[in-house]
Amino acid sequence: LPWPIVPKRQWPIVRFQEKRAITWEEHCRIVERERNPERKAFYQLAWHLGASQSDLAHLQAEDVDWPNRVISFFRMKTRWRSLQPPQIRFGKEVEAILATLPKFGDLFPSLANVRPGDRATEFKQRCDGLGIRGISLHSYRYAWAERAKIAGHPERFAQLALGHNSK
Repeated sequence: LPWPIVPKRQWPIVRFQEKRAITWEEHCRIVERERNPERKAFYQLAWHLGASQSDLAHLQAEDVDWPNRVISFFRMKTRWRSLQPPQIRFGKEVEAILATLPKFGDLFPSLANVRPGDRATEFKQRCDGLGIRGISLHSYRYAWAERAKIAGHPERFAQLALGHNSK
């Protein structure tokens, strides 16, 4: 049709839900209840790395630079651009988590084959079972950014670590 059937001003106003970071206590409750070791490690790395769920699910063992203790990966969302990949230095806690994962190929082989919407639904079901409201897998990114700010991380370095850039 050459013009809209309903004019834009007559559409209802879109109201988005408030977004918030996951707290340490909520994260601990989710991890404690999780019985699947792969999914448990996924949530733990999400807390430490702040990577998006798709980037984390497709993380490869080759993305881990053990001698320099750095994880570097191209973001799924910006893979086609020539941006510098996020590089995140890790400590003993992440090292212990990575030690439980495969040494070659996908770190999360079964989660890499799950659609993002299905991963999000599984996470929401776990949160609902624990009575946790108002968070999603993306809340791990918010939590990482909040912790970086509290630690005095310069904003531009936090953006680089999360795979964002700003003019």
